[in-house]
Amino acid sequence: QVQLVESGGGLVQAGGSLRLSCAASGGTISTYTMGWFRQAPGMEREFVASINWSGSSTRYAESVKGRFTISRDNAKNTVDLQMSSLKPEDTAVYYCAASLYYGTQAMEGKYPYWGQGTQVTVSS
Repeated sequence: QVQLVESGGGLVQAGGSLRLSCAASGGTISTYTMGWFRQAPGMEREFVASINWSGSSTRYAESVKGRFTISRDNAKNTVDLQMSSLKPEDTAVYYCAASLYYGTQAMEGKYPYWGQGTQVTVSS
């Protein structure tokens, strides 16, 4: 069973950038669809971005399109989320997740494996 650990969160000013990383252990993620989700205080967890097993296909939530970029390195067993032009509304706990479904996936229920999350706080 794959285990996921996120890193790279922190406090940043609006307009700044952060790069989140998700490291997998206990198995290779090279055949998994990977995703990033986030949960703001008092809100439900929401989809942010997804990438297919090869990295050839990506999908983004409208709210982050053009500002966030998801990427993966199957040799290193990692998935990254580069976040730019950050806004206060991007403040949330960000989660990495792995899915066995083919292609990019935006539905939380299709991801059985989750990390513990990393906090991102964007100040205005």
